[in-house]
Amino acid sequence: MIKLIPANPSDIPSIYNLAVKIWNHHYVPIVGQEQVDYMLAKIYSTEDLTHQMSEKKHQFYLIEINEEVMGFLSVSGGEDMFIHKFYIDQDVQGKGHGEATFKVLLSLYPSVKSFTLTVNRSNYKSINFYFKLGFKIDHVADFDIGQGYFMNDFVMKWDR
Repeated sequence: MIKLIPANPSDIPSIYNLAVKIWNHHYVPIVGQEQVDYMLAKIYSTEDLTHQMSEKKHQFYLIEINEEVMGFLSVSGGEDMFIHKFYIDQDVQGKGHGEATFKVLLSLYPSVKSFTLTVNRSNYKSINFYFKLGFKIDHVADFDIGQGYFMNDFVMKWDR
């Protein structure tokens, strides 16, 4: 059973620990250890996660699978929402939990017309997962994230 539990600043250590585990497993082969370390420090510091939750108004959720927190996601927006983060521990991937999580997310936001997200163009596993959910590639974008690093992404969109 999948539950999305609204997260708050007291959940930041759990989010950070999951991010470190998931990113080091998944992204090192795609972008390398140095960029993973840089991005974790930049995006998942306590200060930055607090800023995302409060100032940027990102709604974070812990993904609970069979009563154990195994991932997290964050969204923002109104009728057209943006998925900033959607991560599930690789130990439980491939069992339909991602698709079930997306269905729960849809049920929480019944008036949403679309979801948009970005995904690294070399992240084939995730791209295929999003295709399975019904996302389509909207356009290609490169984002300068500092210190010579870029996110070379597809911007993908799902329409209700």
